[in-house]
Amino acid sequence: MRVFALAATPKQLEDVERRELKIDDAWPHKSYVVLKFASVDSISDAEPLVGCELQVPQRERAALEAGAAYVSDLVGCAVLDRGREVGVVKDVRFGAGEAPLLVVAGTTEYEIPYAQEFLVRVDLELKRIEMALPEGLLEVNAPLTDEEKKEQKQKH
Repeated sequence: MRVFALAATPKQLEDVERRELKIDDAWPHKSYVVLKFASVDSISDAEPLVGCELQVPQRERAALEAGAAYVSDLVGCAVLDRGREVGVVKDVRFGAGEAPLLVVAGTTEYEIPYAQEFLVRVDLELKRIEMALPEGLLEVNAPLTDEEKKEQKQKH
């Protein structure tokens, strides 16, 4: 069975049917990991598992390198920019950029790079992420003014 590394928020895991499986072996292959589960010895045995989510109990999660965090630990954290609260992390998006984006709900929704150069202090126990964001970064996500909306309509 190949596995893509994704992370879910606690809210996404509610009302999920669970089944415990033991991993006999694991090895990397291309952009995913192949797992061999105990008692799953054929393709037909594995077919019912297609599309399922693999979860690791929090107490069994691997230790991360310094500066890294699990998505589930980041969701719910207050984000502050130079002491001013921006909002709360509601999701983390991964894409083509080097740093994942924190989706922060505040007066508007912001996408803020979770980049080492912006981090001042991360306290996951207190659910706080203190940052020093580049000037203008939050304004990129700001809602359009009525005048800007009119200008956009005239262009299209």
